[in-house]
Amino acid sequence: MTAASMQPLLTRLGERDRAPVDFVLDGKAARALAGDTVLTAVLVHMGRLRETEFSGAPRAGFCMMGACQDCWMRLEDGTRLRACSTFIASGMRLLSSARKEDGHA
Repeated sequence: MTAASMQPLLTRLGERDRAPVDFVLDGKAARALAGDTVLTAVLVHMGRLRETEFSGAPRAGFCMMGACQDCWMRLEDGTRLRACSTFIASGMRLLSSARKEDGHA
């Protein structure tokens, strides 16, 4: 993982009137705002959404409407979700890389 992939890809500007939502990203506490998609919540904290299962290359979503399949992420329990069309929820535990038990990573 490069230093560039750790720099946030998105920056919040003048947010008001939305409640904070605490979640966990790769084992670290993180905070989003109510109404954020998982994709937005993650990209505010790092410069990539996930690493591809095949090469480990960084990905950040593509179509932003759930069609291209580029935004798949996993919860710690193994559940897969589309980050661009799933809203962040309090207590969500997200992983940005493939799990070894899936035969990847």
